[in-house]
Amino acid sequence: MKKITMFLLASSVVLGLAACGPKGDSASDSPEKSSNKEYDLLVWEDQSKSAGIEDAVKAFEKENDVKIKVVEKAYGGQIEDLRLDGPAGTGADVITIPGDQIGTAVTEGLIKELAVDEDTQSMYTESAMQSQIVDGKVYGLPKAVETQILYYNKALISENELPKTVDEWQAYSKEVTTDDSYGLLALWDQIYYAQGVLSGYGSYVFGQNDDGSYDPSDIGLANKGAIEGAEVIKTFYDEGLFPSGLVGEQGINVLDSLFTEGKAAAVISGPWNVAPYKDAGVDYGIKELPMLGNGEHMGSFIGVKSYNVSSYTKNAELAEKFVTFISNEENSKVRYEKTGEVPAVTALADDPSVKESESAVAIAEQSKYAELTPGITEMNSVWKPIDAALQTVATGKAEPKEALTQAVDQIKSAIAANGN
Repeated sequence: MKKITMFLLASSVVLGLAACGPKGDSASDSPEKSSNKEYDLLVWEDQSKSAGIEDAVKAFEKENDVKIKVVEKAYGGQIEDLRLDGPAGTGADVITIPGDQIGTAVTEGLIKELAVDEDTQSMYTESAMQSQIVDGKVYGLPKAVETQILYYNKALISENELPKTVDEWQAYSKEVTTDDSYGLLALWDQIYYAQGVLSGYGSYVFGQNDDGSYDPSDIGLANKGAIEGAEVIKTFYDEGLFPSGLVGEQGINVLDSLFTEGKAAAVISGPWNVAPYKDAGVDYGIKELPMLGNGEHMGSFIGVKSYNVSSYTKNAELAEKFVTFISNEENSKVRYEKTGEVPAVTALADDPSVKESESAVAIAEQSKYAELTPGITEMNSVWKPIDAALQTVATGKAEPKEALTQAVDQIKSAIAANGN
């Protein structure tokens, strides 16, 4: 799998906006006022993140003599909501979604192509901008990036004592694990987290063509490297270093609870826990992920959040103008300062407010060893089968080779059944 090297991410975006409506609809190619008397644009923002754009929204309203309504929704589920609300005329004009949903959204005709010139695209790092491009066309602008990082409880382990490798963390965990205390915890029964180990041994989700596009017929989740990495993961469960509850849907709640209660020395999580862990009163430190036993750095998936324009909008020009405005350098900095989300703007990489942030520095460092989550429709067929396989490995119900091979067969069948 081709790895994506990142720094922080980029944009001070230039306007160059011309719109395309949903399939068969050219009415939104010219600006018009919304028929809604209460507002001109409806924006779906991520949960607990609207404060980050509050000032920018007010400025945009004043500059354009318009009214913007902002509603918070979990960003991972906005596409599902748009499928229903878009045709009904109640969906948002602007949404924020994960980069790995772009391919599906484009295939289903849910989001509009944006007219973003080369100069504007060059303001973003390759990985962030690439997450918004399908078949050479741009469908959004990056707003923030996230990847997995290591949190450690300073009351239980100091920075100088931190193990450097997964093998060392395993040895440390053996020393400290009791009925109610643990060393390192991770959700390695889920591919989103486990791929950080598997990829270091040679696993990949989809192979890539010479032009960088994904080849869904080439699945590397049951190759020699994947099996070797899964064997490493398996030992943590076999040796009782992870509690039995750290499997399945409730695993994330168990992991968070054990860390916030001071019962785990370290956990692998993401920047979404910076504020919750702090609010829980944990005195923690943050580092990039450790090395693997084979000398490779532990990898991770890069998540890119973006602003995108709904194909169902009745005010396409204004919506695109808003997306450009809300994603510029000035507004991205304010959003970072208020939400803690690492901005998708390279110009901010050297900003003191970013450089002094332990989490931002850790994300930037870990991003050097990270890869984009494939943003093609076929990725939808990957999650459930491979997670189920990893869970059978974690619970000792199957060996890695058997479980992963069966999962890949299921993924191929699902892709074929979906006509991809």
